[in-house]
Amino acid sequence: MKKRYFILILIILLSLFCLSGDKNESLKEAKYYEKLPDNLVRCNLCPNKCILDDGQIGICGVRKNIKGKLYSLVYGKPVALHIDPIEKKPLFHFYPRTQALSIATVGCNMRCNFCQNWEISQSRPNEVKAMSMTPQEVVEAAKNYNCKSIAFTYTEPTIFYEYMLDIAKLAHKEGIKTVFVTCGYINEKPFRELCKYLDAANIDLKGFSDKFYSTYTTATLQPVLNTLKIAKEEGIHLEITNLVIPDANDDPKLIREMCEWIRDSLGVDYPLHFSRFFPKYKLLNRPPTPLKTLEMARNIALDVGLKYVYIGNISTEAEDTYCPKCGKKIIDRSGYFIESMNIKDGKCEFCGEKIYGVWK
Repeated sequence: MKKRYFILILIILLSLFCLSGDKNESLKEAKYYEKLPDNLVRCNLCPNKCILDDGQIGICGVRKNIKGKLYSLVYGKPVALHIDPIEKKPLFHFYPRTQALSIATVGCNMRCNFCQNWEISQSRPNEVKAMSMTPQEVVEAAKNYNCKSIAFTYTEPTIFYEYMLDIAKLAHKEGIKTVFVTCGYINEKPFRELCKYLDAANIDLKGFSDKFYSTYTTATLQPVLNTLKIAKEEGIHLEITNLVIPDANDDPKLIREMCEWIRDSLGVDYPLHFSRFFPKYKLLNRPPTPLKTLEMARNIALDVGLKYVYIGNISTEAEDTYCPKCGKKIIDRSGYFIESMNIKDGKCEFCGEKIYGVWK
């Protein structure tokens, strides 16, 4: 199985060299901005709401004011394109055992000092060699390689909003699902428009205090909570990830508050992934998250009443799915691969309990 994925990745990378050629996508005028006096613009895509003078680029590094108009600098310019198991997003309850064509450009609107993909998320367009692919070519690649979905991932997809939106619209016409893997730092109006063409999202709830967000990122907590609520309202499949960082967001009290908020504001069915931190980017003075810390977080979530709680970035039985009613293992995972699954018509095969998710 692993060899098969390796071969597919090699094939698609070779294809990308052919696609890149000498084509250059023109600048794409951005959506969701307003013109201000003296050639200033205000970007209204995310809560940063950058006000930019002529020639200035936003916090994201990829949206630029050019003579009083806001443009995306990365439309049609992905820097990463791979075929992944959908479980890698992570999405454990959405079309398991299928493949996702994963795509990203450079840039991010949340400057986390612990970023796990900082080489591309914290870069500017002129710092990383990009490919050239139209939205139609991305969709065709997904079809050619039998990908059930297209995942906008690796960096923060919000910052290549126009490219993502156009891909998602075309993908839906072709019957291909779309997945938004995001930090959730996006304003309501653009997110609701995007949700019309989204099937699933994994939203990264990085911590549960403004102190954490202000210390380790350039963002605030409330907009992320708003995005989670909107995702529920819009009815897209939702899973949540929390990267547990030692001496940063691993306080049991805050973890309990976070889990209680999820229970009370969203419900108990949405899968929650506690992910293991590894020292990266600017946060190199912390050790990898101990397994006992991850187990503590998972136990708190289960105690609060959340039904599906996982531990990621480390192999344990906590990456398996258990029926919340009868307690039997219904999905046996090994890393990103599924060894066995006992779910039929969306229900536990042992007791008939309905299992939250989108199942084949």
